Amino acid sequence: MKYLFPLFVSFFLIYSVQSQNQVFTHQDSLRGSITAERAWWDLLHYDLEVKFDPDQKSISGKNTITYKILKSYQIMQIDLQEPLQIDKVSQDGKELKFRRDGNAFFISLTKKQNPKKIDKITVFYHGKPREAVKAPWDGGISWKKDKNGKPFVATSCQGIGSSIWWPCKDHMYDEPDLGMEINIIPPKGLMDVSNGKLKSVTNHKNGTKTYHWTVKNPINNYGVNANIGEYNHFSDIYKGEKGDLECNYYVLPYNLEKAKIQFKQVHKMLQAFEYWFGPYPFYKDGYKLVEVPYLGMEHQSSITYGNKFENGYLGKDLSHTGWGLKFDFIIIHESGHEWFANNITYKDIADMWIHEGFTTYSEVLYVDYYFGKEAGNAYAIGIRKNIKNDKPIIGKYNVNNSGSGDMYPKGAAVVHMIRQMMNNDEKFRQLLRNMNKEFYHQTVTTDQIENYIIKNTGLRLEAFFDQYLRTTRIPVLEFKKTGSVVEYRFNNIVNGFTIPVKLYVDGSEIWINPDKNWQFLDGVLKVPSITIDPNYYLEKSVKKE
Repeated sequence: MKYLFPLFVSFFLIYSVQSQNQVFTHQDSLRGSITAERAWWDLLHYDLEVKFDPDQKSISGKNTITYKILKSYQIMQIDLQEPLQIDKVSQDGKELKFRRDGNAFFISLTKKQNPKKIDKITVFYHGKPREAVKAPWDGGISWKKDKNGKPFVATSCQGIGSSIWWPCKDHMYDEPDLGMEINIIPPKGLMDVSNGKLKSVTNHKNGTKTYHWTVKNPINNYGVNANIGEYNHFSDIYKGEKGDLECNYYVLPYNLEKAKIQFKQVHKMLQAFEYWFGPYPFYKDGYKLVEVPYLGMEHQSSITYGNKFENGYLGKDLSHTGWGLKFDFIIIHESGHEWFANNITYKDIADMWIHEGFTTYSEVLYVDYYFGKEAGNAYAIGIRKNIKNDKPIIGKYNVNNSGSGDMYPKGAAVVHMIRQMMNNDEKFRQLLRNMNKEFYHQTVTTDQIENYIIKNTGLRLEAFFDQYLRTTRIPVLEFKKTGSVVEYRFNNIVNGFTIPVKLYVDGSEIWINPDKNWQFLDGVLKVPSITIDPNYYLEKSVKKE
């Protein structure tokens, strides 16, 4: 997902303050919970067809939804946000009755829904979808024009939901197990680029074309995208861990030569991330980088890009160390989401730190891979300056509510500290690689990720996760001189908080295991000689007697 600091911090802080006291509504529950009308059926496949009309800023189309019946039930919830309208719903050629409740439609199925059977419905719809206000943070459809005055259109809908532009089961817990067909009809003379691989192009008598894209893997709803423009295309092959990976690039014609230079970073990204995380998760669908009229997002196998073909984050270094100008932020960060967001996906947006914390840390690992561990550590410490501690990282469950934007820098700090506590980079690398195997193409909860890390590191991290993910308190490591000895303990912590911490005493490395109780620091006589390893996100205090 998009990175919020520092250029857009004011927007997010306003949102954060508002959401701290947010009163959740019936619509929030319909969107954010696994309702009875969702729970009885398992999503297998989407076959989506959409026509875009930039002049009218309107769309029309249909979606055929294939599903498996888990238990007998006769009402199905399909989501489509206002002001879009469903025209009709059919099953086996027969129209079905439905009622609207805000952004949710409840369809009455006349055919008996028998468990274990597979069936499908088709939803026809049209309208003028919500226009993106500040894509991709406040998303929808971006109806823009390129420098030549031609339509330049893109979708972006994380958080706000994919039902902003197409009818679907708009909850992250259920992905189409058998993938998806995406069929987009752009205006005459323009091309659509969507997820997966281009299967075919159909020419119509009026001069328009339908671009047929096929996605073989499960895909999260907000990862589905349509991008329309006068695209030029080039491609290459990356020799990866699973063989040849097809890499395709789509940019506007006047940016082609710049893109051919800047996009060489894709192979460097793939090399670094396959080393740290394991094989690219979507070899069957390929990798794409697509120019769009906004900053960029992690659409699965169709990463969108608008970083002006320069390094950094719109030319700025988020770490304030210089290392952030060594790579193109959007290529590295958004592609990192292919492992953490698209391969391992949250079930509930309240757990979005799983996406953003690990992916922000992928920037650290990229710097580490190419410039060394000290450079990576400097970058990790640098981005901590963006932490606000305005509210907990984890949001409210079942109401489509995400936590603080601290999920980016503070989430990365959490991952960085786990690495320090493990004190073995090869074991840490295997932890990340095995995590991508364990949860391959799955939706997960924070509990699953926390328990996996605890089990596979042997560290007592239950209270550690509670402290950093569920509170805004930063642990304080206190020291005091008592007579001829130095003592230490943690303060400002949740119950049970204890972690191994690396200290430097007169330049020598020692390890301690503080908790809430005072302990003696053997062989140390002076508090001023003690330095906490800066790779830990802790505060230090010297208590006077």
